[in-house]
Amino acid sequence: MRILGIDPGLRTTGFGVIDMAGSELRYVASGTISTTHLDKGQLPARLKVLFDGIREVVNRYEPDSASVEIVFVNVNPQSTLLLGQARGACVTALVSLDLPVAEYTALQMKQAVVGYGRADKTQIQEMVRRLLNLPGLPGPDAADALGLAITHAHAGLGLSRLAQADGVGGKGKTSYRAGRSR
Repeated sequence: MRILGIDPGLRTTGFGVIDMAGSELRYVASGTISTTHLDKGQLPARLKVLFDGIREVVNRYEPDSASVEIVFVNVNPQSTLLLGQARGACVTALVSLDLPVAEYTALQMKQAVVGYGRADKTQIQEMVRRLLNLPGLPGPDAADALGLAITHAHAGLGLSRLAQADGVGGKGKTSYRAGRSR
């Protein structure tokens, strides 16, 4: 099973790819997709860079599933909205390629990887390095993305199997329900 983790950000989005065979995890790739070369006012162009970058990563590494960090509500509502749009571009890119997407909070990822929900970036980097037997520390955004993939490997796959057994969230089915109209 190949898992892609995504740590969405409008300036820098991290990605990490791992393989899981039984309980063994193996590092495949990681990196970042950056929009810093574009002006901050070019939001649509920045979202397109993220969308295209995620699709390129999926096409290159061919994961079986993906995990994405859930956006937390920030003190600054404008920042939260911008981050939500970046996350939306990433999730849309994943589902446009029919990839199943699981979502985890930063707290869930930190607890799964470090064992402590308030772990800092350096602790996450070190534990990801140890868990995947890497020669050096991954960058902070790539480490978070790899942490999300590890979280999904440990927790999410069991939950997704349960959902499939119950017939929840059938792949390829579209459901439309009319809302209220005037």
